[in-house]
Amino acid sequence: MLKKVFFVLLVVSFAACGSTPRVNLDSKIDAIKPNPEHSAIAKEIVNIFERYTYKKVNMNDSISGIIYDNLLKTLDEGKNYFQQEDINAFQAYRLKIGDDLKKGDLSAPYHIFNVYIERYLQRMEHALTQIEVEHDFSIPETYVYNRKDLDYFQDENEANDQWRKRVKYDLLNLRLGTKELTDSVVNSHKELLRNRYNELISQTKKSDNNEAFQIIIAAMTEAIDPHTSYFNPYFAQQYNEGISNTFEGIGARLVMENEVVKVMEVIVGGPVFREKALEIDDKIIAVAQGEDGEFEDIVGWRLDRAVSKIKGPKGTIVRLKVIPAGQEMTANPKIVSLTREKIVVEEESAKKEIKIVKGEDGKDYKVGIISIPKFYLDFNALRNRDPNYKSTTRDVKLILDTLKQENVDAVLVDLRFNGGGSLLESVELTGLFIPYGPVVQVRDTRDRVEVNSDTDPSVYWDGPMAVLVNRMSASASEIFAGAIQDYGRGLVIGSTTYGKGTVQSAIDMGNIISASTKLLLKAQSNGAQDEFPVGAPQFGQINMTMAKYYRVTGHSTQHKGVIPDILFPSNINEEKYGESAYPAALPWDQIASSKFEKTSDFSQIIPKIDRLHQERIQKEPGYKFLLEDIKLISDREKENSITLQAEALKAERDKDSKKNRERINTLLANKGYHYGKKEMNSLSWRWTLLKSKL
Repeated sequence: MLKKVFFVLLVVSFAACGSTPRVNLDSKIDAIKPNPEHSAIAKEIVNIFERYTYKKVNMNDSISGIIYDNLLKTLDEGKNYFQQEDINAFQAYRLKIGDDLKKGDLSAPYHIFNVYIERYLQRMEHALTQIEVEHDFSIPETYVYNRKDLDYFQDENEANDQWRKRVKYDLLNLRLGTKELTDSVVNSHKELLRNRYNELISQTKKSDNNEAFQIIIAAMTEAIDPHTSYFNPYFAQQYNEGISNTFEGIGARLVMENEVVKVMEVIVGGPVFREKALEIDDKIIAVAQGEDGEFEDIVGWRLDRAVSKIKGPKGTIVRLKVIPAGQEMTANPKIVSLTREKIVVEEESAKKEIKIVKGEDGKDYKVGIISIPKFYLDFNALRNRDPNYKSTTRDVKLILDTLKQENVDAVLVDLRFNGGGSLLESVELTGLFIPYGPVVQVRDTRDRVEVNSDTDPSVYWDGPMAVLVNRMSASASEIFAGAIQDYGRGLVIGSTTYGKGTVQSAIDMGNIISASTKLLLKAQSNGAQDEFPVGAPQFGQINMTMAKYYRVTGHSTQHKGVIPDILFPSNINEEKYGESAYPAALPWDQIASSKFEKTSDFSQIIPKIDRLHQERIQKEPGYKFLLEDIKLISDREKENSITLQAEALKAERDKDSKKNRERINTLLANKGYHYGKKEMNSLSWRWTLLKSKL
């Protein structure tokens, strides 16, 4: 899958003014320090990079400088927190941070992290002081919201003026979204911002050494390989649950609000849903394990720590103290007892839809659309021979059975925004559409090439098909799309894919760290242990690049991606998003082709299809609007500021709203729908109608 950098710390910029003291790490929170296991893990990760990964790299001064730059960018890419004096002091670490990591010395990056936390809290507290300021929204003034290409703040006055403008911009946004600006409305705006800033301050003060370590190691791994990632135990569990599309728990999604864990969503089919045990906005204030365990108060905890207590292995019991939605925190809580189960995340599973389209011959055709958000596989269930294990291919088989019963004329596999997942599933899924043969070639760190093939001669769908992709279709998506294209099994349509041609293996760090080191760490901890989910890897997990994959033709998708047979314009900046945007990405190359037989050859008819496609879209108003949007996005990316003059900003937004209304009206008229003046004034009504027509 595409690399995901998990941030518990919210890196959001706000504004303030006034005087800010020099950084004193003891003034707001205690300085965060690494645990002994962090040092051991850092040394092992460097050792892995230098000896075992596909791209073996020595930890030299050049890499050290990139790690340093990545860390600053991760913490403060917008340059809204650090000051130039901080950066000047950090320069001593630039060329030594890599060597320090190799030794397990984390003092330098942790110091940078601590200074960042202190600066962040200073800015948030100044933001609070600016809420009561009487801002003048009539004067011509500009707020620079994107400072990444500017210098760091030279002094407190420059920093505070920037933050004053940020608060003013937040207040202006709220004002422009209100029809009647009464005193009570203005006060409600101020209260909303106060709550927002205080929540950010509260969460930032909960920052811990595990969070710091996650960010520091991510800065190191990305300097060497954009797809090698270290996950602490909590994030490792999240990652593995994402791959399997399942998790074990009570079947509710939770959110932190005003220091309290609240129910954001109840998952259909889970224990909470079935027993009607919780409602949206219920507040969970305490958790107990088993039928007679003692309750632990979780008010004020970090969300990840609270969730680790509520989730747990299936079949186990968890008890919750709950304040029902709408009741004050002083109300008597109810006790809810639930037996945890395995939960299937259906909204991230493959789904179907049938659309009627008119062909060039004037006839209506039924097209079955299969949307696959990712390539998932429950490895543990498969390993344990569970006959009902969850996988992409199994779900798509069921969907194809249904589409056959519906007598569809063609199938479209939609892989847009599918970042990949299980390599095995991409091979298995391809096998549903081809008779047999190689699907992907994999070259390991020793230059050995293994061919992964479909050995089942049966074909689950032998009718017309196409694969829809975009720039964010990556990895396993590119394997599937590339194989369908190489075999001539179907057309690939859309925009050029991401270009990720590397394979990662997930390794439990506990299997790498030596037994003697574990004993030493246990002695150093004095029995103290971090709170992590039950069953999560104790020392975290590293997903490291161990191979590159190649299409059956021998061509790599690395950097270049899969180029569709029929190209669609894209509003995603291909220079900004994609493998080629990573300086540390592996290069494109090529190996020998596998032996395979094409099922069809579209080379003669693709020019005709493309011509018909171009003729059709030229008549579509939506196509014209898409081109306008692409240009607008490109222009907006070059902008970095916005006016703080209320009338001027309102005029800009009114102009945009009018343009959107006219667009929707044009699209509806093109669909043959006519409407009255009252309906024309309802933007939400038009959007709803347009979606139903499309």
